[in-house]
Amino acid sequence: MTTSLADVAASNVTLRAFLHGLPGVDRVGADQRAATLGTRSIKTTAKAEAIDLAIRMVDLTTLEGADTPGKVRAMCAKAVRPDPGDPTVPKVAAVCVYPDLVAQAVGALGGSGVKVASVATAFPSGRSSLDVKIADTAFAVAAGADEIDMVIDRGAFLAGDYLKVFEEISAIKAACGRAGGEQGAHLKVILETGELSTYDNVRRASWLAMLAGADFIKTSTGKVQPAATPPVTLVMLEAVRDFLAATGRKVGVKPAGGIRTTKDAVKMLVLVNETVGEGWLSPDWFRLGASTLLNDLLMQRQKMATGRYAGPDYFTLD
Repeated sequence: MTTSLADVAASNVTLRAFLHGLPGVDRVGADQRAATLGTRSIKTTAKAEAIDLAIRMVDLTTLEGADTPGKVRAMCAKAVRPDPGDPTVPKVAAVCVYPDLVAQAVGALGGSGVKVASVATAFPSGRSSLDVKIADTAFAVAAGADEIDMVIDRGAFLAGDYLKVFEEISAIKAACGRAGGEQGAHLKVILETGELSTYDNVRRASWLAMLAGADFIKTSTGKVQPAATPPVTLVMLEAVRDFLAATGRKVGVKPAGGIRTTKDAVKMLVLVNETVGEGWLSPDWFRLGASTLLNDLLMQRQKMATGRYAGPDYFTLD
């Protein structure tokens, strides 16, 4: 990181000066570019490859008050073997659950290679003390979570208290560490873009999260609409591209919420390719947070292989 960026978080004044000094986002231009890229059509072999890539990028998610250990185990089985009748279907990237169900997911996934992600920090509101947020994170990490999806304090951000948001992200990043020097959990920082009002705020929040140590920046909790819109994802992709150029550190992006169809997923992959390039077309750097997307990807995959769609009850409902 350059010297100037290293000093950015010295105070709320310096953070504000830096974040408000970022280039403004042309809202009309961002909307138009996202819409134009969304019209790109890919066919045959390229489409089949895109579907498999999208499956490998899915964070299969259940974040409901009615979640049970049995539901989590069933979801984990699907994550490892999305279509029990077709062993060529790739595994998803991760499953995402509440902290109290992390141990169930870890036990069910074993050595499958599928990651366990957990939301933390008083998800989805973020309205709690820092001590509680740190404890929430530490509990999930101790249970075996590979990744932590934290929410920022949107109230503090919108009030201009950028230093509070920065310090909370930094503290949660530290809480992602493991005892004994083992590699800690990766940190995904949820901006909840539907509550940030402007694209300029999305850009500022993206930079703020990355400066504080985020490994990924994520659009949404899935509980607020609008969630992962193509223009918002475009703005975040531009932010990680510019952050890499400025600091040499690469950060991933995770759109989540509202991505339900294969067409939605392919639009996101086109955005990635055209904005940041092939280097981000990997589950290591791009994820799709979803609960219903996987079934549509499986249906489209089977259609391409057999020429016909499976019935709506062919795949399990999540």
